Amino acid sequence: MSEFIPPGTRFFALPSPFPMRRGGTLHGARLAYETWGTLNAARDNALLILPGLSPNAHAASNAGNPEPGWWEGMLGPGKPIDTGRWFVICVNPLGSCKGSTGAASPHPDDGEPYRLRFPDLSIEDGADAAAHLVRALGIERLDTVIGNSMGGMSALALLLRHPGIARRHVNISGSARSLPFSIAIRSLQREAIRLDPNWNEGRYDETRYPENGMRMARKLGVITYRSAMEWDGRFGRVKFEAECREDDPFGPEFEVERYLEGHARRFVRQFDPNSYLYLSRSMDWFDAADYAPGSVRGDGGDEDAKVIAALSTVRLEQALAIGVHTDILFPLQQQEQIAEGFRRGGTDSRFLPLPSPQGHDAFLVDLARFGPAVREFLEH
Repeated sequence: MSEFIPPGTRFFALPSPFPMRRGGTLHGARLAYETWGTLNAARDNALLILPGLSPNAHAASNAGNPEPGWWEGMLGPGKPIDTGRWFVICVNPLGSCKGSTGAASPHPDDGEPYRLRFPDLSIEDGADAAAHLVRALGIERLDTVIGNSMGGMSALALLLRHPGIARRHVNISGSARSLPFSIAIRSLQREAIRLDPNWNEGRYDETRYPENGMRMARKLGVITYRSAMEWDGRFGRVKFEAECREDDPFGPEFEVERYLEGHARRFVRQFDPNSYLYLSRSMDWFDAADYAPGSVRGDGGDEDAKVIAALSTVRLEQALAIGVHTDILFPLQQQEQIAEGFRRGGTDSRFLPLPSPQGHDAFLVDLARFGPAVREFLEH
């Protein structure tokens, strides 16, 4: 399998060797990123975006790539993240297949893909890689780090492991640790991939690709990215025309089934299965409680109290945690916990619950709600 790198992507060479938190090292690794706007003379107008599992670094159109990005409505001149004011950096997560070094990248020893030779990946590895990039760009302190979904975890790891790297933080539909429901869903996604015979212990290629496993994994994901309210309002129980149905007594017949199938088929050949496995597992492993002060971490007490204690050690000027009532993957109480943890440490921290019907993916599509919230925070 090849990597999926959009035009205009820039690359930063990570220190070599690059140590991984759970053991092992990367040699000759890189981080893919894109930028918008201009870094001012004081170098204090930089804003870092850490995205979720599947996006690339192309958050919006720019001189290197005029195609619309995955957060096009949020980022650009005059938009909520105003590139006339901010110098914006967006990275593709370490471990991905969209430019940053991951399981689909060539191994330096033989040029063949890493596959399962890639070291165990943690959220912290991606955070450390982003910190190296920020400093290489001559930025001692970011004005703001914004993390979405998995990127919310990465942002917390960045703040915990690199004190003082940012003045402010916006955590969007993120979490300080994975709850059992989200772990269970991702476990099923990984199992679907691994049980596909074409996965072949990670040794697949373009002709023998675990398409069925990836289709099922993506469908499971999409179901959790949106809410039951949206599925009902968008599709109801509408069936598609009889002549469009497959000749299968148990084949799809409802519009929602057809939507899931179409969405999955568009995704499967655009993301490397091994990279998906590594990134998915890194989310299950992340737990901010690991960074609680020693007396709290070792007392065997309430795990949520440890998360709060860990986040209270972060020194920020301002923080905003945004979530939506209909998010079942990273539910609202997780963003409330993030805001509370920062508040305990003296940060001017706010929790903003939004009434979007669109579930976990609301930050990508419900910009009428998310845009003003982000704009207000950045302009404050």
